[in-house]
Amino acid sequence: MAAGAPGSPIRPDQRRMGLVDGIALTVGLQIGSGIFSSPGVITLNTGSIGASLVVWLVSGVLAWTGASSFAELGAAIPLNGGAQAYLNYSFGPLSAYLFAWTSIVALKSGSGAIIATIFGEYVARVLFHTTSSAAGDPHEQGLDGIPGWSIKLSACIVVVLISGLQALSSKLGTRAQVATTAVKLAALVAVPILAIVQASRGRTPEPSRQAMRSFSALFEGSSTSPSNYALALYSGLWAFDGWDQSTIIAGEIKNVTRNLPRAIHSSLGIVLAIFMTTVLSYFLVLPPVLVKQTNTVALDFGSAIFGTAGGVVFACLVAFSCLGALNGQFYTSGRFVFTAGKEGYLPKVFGRINTRTRTPIWAIVLQAGLVLLFILFGSGFASLVNFYGVCSWSGYFFTVLGLLVLRIKEPNLERPYRTWLVTPIVFSAVALFLLIMPIFSSPLEAIAAFGFILAGVPMYYLTQKRVLSGLFSRQAERDTSASLASAQQDRSSVDEYRASKEDRTSADDDDEEAMEMLPRNSRHDPER
Repeated sequence: MAAGAPGSPIRPDQRRMGLVDGIALTVGLQIGSGIFSSPGVITLNTGSIGASLVVWLVSGVLAWTGASSFAELGAAIPLNGGAQAYLNYSFGPLSAYLFAWTSIVALKSGSGAIIATIFGEYVARVLFHTTSSAAGDPHEQGLDGIPGWSIKLSACIVVVLISGLQALSSKLGTRAQVATTAVKLAALVAVPILAIVQASRGRTPEPSRQAMRSFSALFEGSSTSPSNYALALYSGLWAFDGWDQSTIIAGEIKNVTRNLPRAIHSSLGIVLAIFMTTVLSYFLVLPPVLVKQTNTVALDFGSAIFGTAGGVVFACLVAFSCLGALNGQFYTSGRFVFTAGKEGYLPKVFGRINTRTRTPIWAIVLQAGLVLLFILFGSGFASLVNFYGVCSWSGYFFTVLGLLVLRIKEPNLERPYRTWLVTPIVFSAVALFLLIMPIFSSPLEAIAAFGFILAGVPMYYLTQKRVLSGLFSRQAERDTSASLASAQQDRSSVDEYRASKEDRTSADDDDEEAMEMLPRNSRHDPER
């Protein structure tokens, strides 16, 4: 359920994005709050600087394999709706509904809860820094004993404010995006510059200096538990979240065969380089033991260099960027829920626009309520990321598995962009690993995530019941057997797109033949 009608074909005249625009969009979608919050969880689970850097590298490579796989699907199945449309095409409407259901009740709200929690942690730490005698001492900041309720309260307040802003006017929310993006990039540029200056002055912490003297020291203390690495990968992949939006690029970029792989490879390389540089910069300024203990590494980074004032400045920068990310997340998720209400995936009240504000107020209220529930009943950043990871990677796994199925079932399907076969195989294998390991290391979050997904099965059949036609919209008007034809409709949309493309190509060929029949000196004469 993307912004466009799910299953509707993307016309060639919609392809207006150039290569540079495609790279910029993909980079912008991936750089978010994760780089300011995930390093602590990754280092805690891996146990060493070297192992944490490997996790960051693997996360980037895995994001690249996923982006390449999604891009092939987007180019081969030129339908609006993203993963939902691809699942519908590959496996049928139930799988598409489960993805939409999971996105509504878990992914969109879970993502909002994570961003709000990061905001709450940074705000709570700022208040602590300005009142605690331990402020400015980086060796004490990881054990500052901030009460959990203060973080949850800050997170809930910002959710209420942002959702209220979105409900009042969509224009007010979108104008802040440019400013928050600029602040986020400024912080990412400042971190490596300050780290280099700090290291050149010989102020790198002794534990970090010792760890970087040899390869063995770099990996000393590394975890040997596969489950720990799965949890670390969840946090790393959260930082890269946005790679799945390569389907937007596949649907809109010009000269898709040539420019799409360039956009994907370039953007993922840029983001990986930025993240690796930033993480290394953290370790040049902070001891590993402190990085393990904190979810607010940017604040500790600023405090280690400039004292309390530096910590406050960096915390404000990250909090401000979180505001922008949460604002954008509420804007897109509210429209997502609105489309779900119109399409019959949710009660139709959520598919209504308020006549006075011209915003989907009830969709925003539902989204805000779900986010608040995740904040209040979640156990903090790491717990929310684990829950979000299981939900999201379930959808990613089956979507890319569908690519492999289509390679076998429809080998002649036109694929303007074809990734290497090993790419979806590696992605699917790692995704399966990421789904299995949390059952042992983080069973509560894993069971909750699978429970949320499976709860969509009875909901799917409920939406097909004619007796509920007053509650649900268009989807309730057709029974289950009729809805099973939606996958065939998707195939028809693809066939229509291919046929129209061939007609245009044939027309172009006819024009070229006509030009060849003209006298050579008249072909470019505007008067003729």
